[in-house]
Amino acid sequence: MTSPDDATAVVRLDLRAGAAALATLQAVRDRVAEQLGRAGLPEPDYPLFLVTDTPAGLTDHQLQYELLSGYRAVGETRILVLLVGSSPGSYAGGEEAYLPDRRLVRPTTLRASTTGLVWAGDLRSARTALDRPEPDDPASLAVLVDLLSVPDVFVRVLENLRKLPDSIAAPGVRLLEQDLPTEVRDRAWRDALTRFAGVDTGAGDPVDTVPDSRLPEPLRALVTGRDSRGQGHRRPDGQANLAHRTCAESLDRADEDLVALRSFPGLLHPARRDALEADLHQAREDLGGFRALVERALQGGGGAAAPTAEATARLGALGLRVPAADSAGERVGEGLRELAGTLLGDGLALRSVAQHFTALAGRVEPVPGTALLHRLADHSEESVTRGSATEYAAPLRTPGAVLLMAGAAGLLGGLWQWPAVLAALVVPVLFVVVALLGANRLRTGRRAARWTLGPRVAAVAGAVTGAAVAYAADPPLWLGGTGLIVGLGLTAEAVRRLWRDAADSWAAGRGTTALRTALDGLDDLLAELVREHWAAEERLYCADAARSVAGMLRATAAAADAQAAPEPLAPAGAGGSGPYEDDDWLSAPSALENPESGDADGDADDGDWAAAYAWDNTRDRNGDHDAGRDDDRYDGGTGPYGTPSPAAYPAGPDDAPWESGEGDRAPRWLDREIGEGGPDLVATLAGDLRNTAMAAMAPYWGAVERGQAGALALARTEQRVRELLSAARHHLWHYGVLAPPPYPADHRARTTAAGLLGTDSLRVAELVGREADRGAVVQLSSPEQGALLSRDPGAALWIRFAPGTLQGEIEAAWRKSGSPVEEALWTSSGRYAGLIRLTPLRMGVVDTILPRQNTGGSARTDADRAEPSVHAEFREDDRW
Repeated sequence: MTSPDDATAVVRLDLRAGAAALATLQAVRDRVAEQLGRAGLPEPDYPLFLVTDTPAGLTDHQLQYELLSGYRAVGETRILVLLVGSSPGSYAGGEEAYLPDRRLVRPTTLRASTTGLVWAGDLRSARTALDRPEPDDPASLAVLVDLLSVPDVFVRVLENLRKLPDSIAAPGVRLLEQDLPTEVRDRAWRDALTRFAGVDTGAGDPVDTVPDSRLPEPLRALVTGRDSRGQGHRRPDGQANLAHRTCAESLDRADEDLVALRSFPGLLHPARRDALEADLHQAREDLGGFRALVERALQGGGGAAAPTAEATARLGALGLRVPAADSAGERVGEGLRELAGTLLGDGLALRSVAQHFTALAGRVEPVPGTALLHRLADHSEESVTRGSATEYAAPLRTPGAVLLMAGAAGLLGGLWQWPAVLAALVVPVLFVVVALLGANRLRTGRRAARWTLGPRVAAVAGAVTGAAVAYAADPPLWLGGTGLIVGLGLTAEAVRRLWRDAADSWAAGRGTTALRTALDGLDDLLAELVREHWAAEERLYCADAARSVAGMLRATAAAADAQAAPEPLAPAGAGGSGPYEDDDWLSAPSALENPESGDADGDADDGDWAAAYAWDNTRDRNGDHDAGRDDDRYDGGTGPYGTPSPAAYPAGPDDAPWESGEGDRAPRWLDREIGEGGPDLVATLAGDLRNTAMAAMAPYWGAVERGQAGALALARTEQRVRELLSAARHHLWHYGVLAPPPYPADHRARTTAAGLLGTDSLRVAELVGREADRGAVVQLSSPEQGALLSRDPGAALWIRFAPGTLQGEIEAAWRKSGSPVEEALWTSSGRYAGLIRLTPLRMGVVDTILPRQNTGGSARTDADRAEPSVHAEFREDDRW
């Protein structure tokens, strides 16, 4: 048998009206394509046909059944025929007339193992004895057809029918529908679309970035791999390394000359300063040569576009080494898909994810060499000059230790009595002489360097203080001599420090530090240029693909916004004339919804497929109009008990409301539980939309991996996104909120019925786990047909079913009650749960005939097809 996984949708056909339009195989295929195309589904490999007909139509429509049985497909074709109403059988010429339902005649075409019949003679939709609904009440029939259209239920019913005689049974049902009002579901759908799409923050807002630790390995290698490729960017024997080494050696010699200048000989002799200036001049020339080489490398390292193989070759000619890309870009498409799945799995909106991809493109995209040229100005000769100290060498601030030593030296040198007190001038004079000598030694041009005044002032102040102390204390001469010797030692140390700092400051002013900084900056610029050339083509492709993905995500967000926008209401009478012209059975809302609530999407005018059944209610069994019923239907006729009859409601999308001003019209075998939406409703629907988007983008990732992520792939993906978003909406309207969409979903368990609908699944568990007795269901058979059913209680087959998303909750409730039920059917639909009982017919009730008319041609008239000439043995009591 066909498994539910093989079947994507059940094709519904109503042969009670418009059967003549299905007289050719092409007409049948067109009808199938019409239904599946609206749902965004392809041609089925395992077609499932649910046909609604009358018992008399089994022979009247044998051509259509043969066309359906011979439907060409990869797999086997399954047909489930739902018969409604009575069969017109009676004795031929006998005095005792049998009531209807006495015989069920079928052609041999429907005897195949892939076909089953369910005969519902009376839908038993009356809730009270005063109600007189028709046996094929359209509202009740709509629910029954909707239930049998669930692929899981369709397949299980067909499998069970094969176990019964003649593959025919009379159904009994008890259903519970859990759903949301139209306005609640529509509002939740719009909120989910808005949350899924996100808000457009504008191009001027800052772009978020994904931390490197969260990037998939292929992308992380491209983003961070270049940072470790800057070492060894100069070949030892290349021009770049030679120019860099020459300049560095000149600066090293200048550093050695500076060390010599800082000593006392440097203060006393000008030769060391001249050597330092000569080395600095040579270093400037060498730095200029290296700067010119860097400029050539930047100009040849790619133009306005990204670096190319030719630019890499030019860098190699300059002595620069660009590492090989290895396999860094082999799995770019895989990495982008994984990143998109991670971000969408975190609950980010599409536009936020698009921002992340835009930021990733900026991070990974290689920068051409010409884009780095402006940074040469930071290391130009003018910049080196501006960054150096100017014409004086002395520090602007003297360290405190030097001032303290100068003051102490002056104090110790001033401990003399008159006339030896003149020796107190030795220390201040020394500081003055050193200041004059040092300023002259560090002269720049015609101007001497400024020398700090602090040590001289400290020395004079110390000498005055020492003289005052000596005048008051009258120290001996040996104390004054000892103090002068110690003071001279302190003076020498202070002078050494002053000269060292002055020489360093002067050398910095001449450019030693700035030249070294410029050399390192130019070398870093070369290293960055080499890093930007590493895996340039792979990174450029990754950046382009990331921007393409960002554009696709924004287009998807725009499609979601379009889905959330209210649709204009269709004008009255805009639909087709036939029951299928304006009917979309996948997008039609539940027949149980209150039509007065409306559909905020404007889908209330799309057509209720139940109207297809009501459309033929003005015809009798033979297809002729019944004038009396016509008058009742359109002239406000009443039923036999003074209440408006069901025929008083004109056919249309809102023909079969469950609740109206005249009372509840829901069949008694259907209970309905209306929820107002749970706290997880919008978040779950948004998650379903994210899964839908990932399913829509699946072919696009393959194009990215093949390097074909161009405009055509993007346009196809955008179209597929729009189609799947529309299909997701159809799925929500047809299968309810509890059923997840048929797209790859995450591994997290779907939330409970309380979280989605605001209802309790305990009622579902109680109904499905109810004891299998004849009082649990309502038999959909007329009293006359009941005499034709098997009397064996064990002959009936039961189907217990519930939404698969509630399986965990229901099984937990069964275990808690201590009476688990085995072999329950967990369906893909989240709307219905309940019991189905299939009761076989008694032996001899079903007659199978072999018509002798040729059904293979399509040129026969409707009259020929309507007359059942048979090629079989007749019993005398058979009459047509």
